[in-house]
Amino acid sequence: QVHLVESGGGLVQAGGSLSLSCVVSARPGDRYAMGWFRQAPGKAREFVAASTWSGATTQYADSVKGRFAISRDNVKDTAALQMNSLRPEDTAVYYCAAGPNWYDVSTTADSYTYWGQGTQVTVSS
Repeated sequence: QVHLVESGGGLVQAGGSLSLSCVVSARPGDRYAMGWFRQAPGKAREFVAASTWSGATTQYADSVKGRFAISRDNVKDTAALQMNSLRPEDTAVYYCAAGPNWYDVSTTADSYTYWGQGTQVTVSS
């Protein structure tokens, strides 16, 4: 069983930055891919960013490319999403997720088995 807890959400003005953190509680030796997704009110959950276990391969949604950066620390079992140049359309609940295909990046929610509870990010104009 893998347990994830996000933190770092909040209210920020457009153009500002936020850093989200995800603490992963997993069995020693477990490897997992990490993903970040978001869901705005009235909209479907959408992919934001993903990383393989090593962090050597990452993938981003076109809407956040060049503004967001995913990273991970496998010693501390944490992952982060640095969000810069935030826009009002980035407002959503952000979720981190862990999946068993640790060697791959996936943009689909079905590839991730474990999910955090979500953290709210609100960007004001």
